Amino acid sequence: MATESPREGRHEEIEAIVDRKAGGVSETRDEADKYTVVGAADRRTYANWLTPIEEHFVCHRNDIPDADADDWTVALTGHVEGDLPLSEIEESYPTVAVAHTMECAGNGRGQHRPETGSVQWGFEAAATAFWTGTPVSSILREHGVDSADGRWLTAIGGDPADGDDVFARSIPLSKALDDCILAYEMNGEALPREHGYPVRLIVPGWYGVNNVKWVEELRIMDSMVVQGSLDRDGEHAYWQQTAYRMHPEGVEPETNETVETADTWDQLEGAVEHPYTFDATVMSVIGTPSGEEPVPVGADEPIEVRGVAWAGDEGVDRVEVSTDGGDTWVDADLFGPEYAGAWRLFRYDWDADPGEYRMYSRATDDRGRRQPATISGPDDWRDALDDEAFPWNEGGYAANAYEPNGVDVAVRETDESSSAE
Repeated sequence: MATESPREGRHEEIEAIVDRKAGGVSETRDEADKYTVVGAADRRTYANWLTPIEEHFVCHRNDIPDADADDWTVALTGHVEGDLPLSEIEESYPTVAVAHTMECAGNGRGQHRPETGSVQWGFEAAATAFWTGTPVSSILREHGVDSADGRWLTAIGGDPADGDDVFARSIPLSKALDDCILAYEMNGEALPREHGYPVRLIVPGWYGVNNVKWVEELRIMDSMVVQGSLDRDGEHAYWQQTAYRMHPEGVEPETNETVETADTWDQLEGAVEHPYTFDATVMSVIGTPSGEEPVPVGADEPIEVRGVAWAGDEGVDRVEVSTDGGDTWVDADLFGPEYAGAWRLFRYDWDADPGEYRMYSRATDDRGRRQPATISGPDDWRDALDDEAFPWNEGGYAANAYEPNGVDVAVRETDESSSAE
């Protein structure tokens, strides 16, 4: 079983990361004192489409491996065999760049009441970057894998665990062949160590836990990873079958070799008894106004409300903004880049009078699924969905309620408008 005992080395990692990122991130509370976690330090990060590396969140539980790209090899196992030096991955296959909104599956965990889990994220564990690397499909087809056939791809990280668990995550092979890459650059720069150097799996639109860092093995399997399915010692299945599963308090999820759908929301609505966290649920965040200082407004000068919205494998169909605490809503405009698996920008020109306001945004995906207002209490589980609430779950995963992410804004008259009256 994976250990959640404190990890002394995380404090040095966090300090070094915050220093390198020059104030773009800040430490997030971790009750287990185990995870290296930093998130965007400023709400205004979410007023822009591309997230600078300096503002991109970080989350992992083991020490960063002392890796060297010149010596790094990715093993192909299971239904394929081979050892690929990273240099061959970079030089012998096509190079592509994909836009991907990375969101920690625990984003919003700190908004659960009562609190649950260890890392108490608000909304700061989400970011969009361009990732450059080699399509997984190019590698696998070169090794004779032309179709998914209901199989799974298991990625195994090379980070050293302080327990007996192996960090392994499985995704449907169909997703891997569709749009996943092995990335070695981020926003046009060499992949930073805390983001997976020298090579990381990127799964566009899916929660960060599926985007395995420091990849050392890709295994083609007939099922998701279960105990005993890897050719190595230790606990194999914890990070697939126990952690990152949604369930009520006190429940131990059953092991599944496969599921009919990887759509997280479909699972939550009943397709899987205790859902897995694969693709991200529909979500939005207002970036500006940030609420950190009063907003000056003059006569006939609207205030631009700007933010981002995303929906995993689905597209964002609509974003609404409320400036009166959710009593009324208006449609915002979607604009800017539109890539599968990446968020959209939205904006709304707000004709505001001086005063105090509570602002919300809520997004709807192209299947008509809209952000709920709140997170339910622990006893509601799936019944919460009928009351426009996200189900409280013991791991605090996949939360996308809009009320906890609201922003309080003070609007003040400019000196010019005051003197003109």
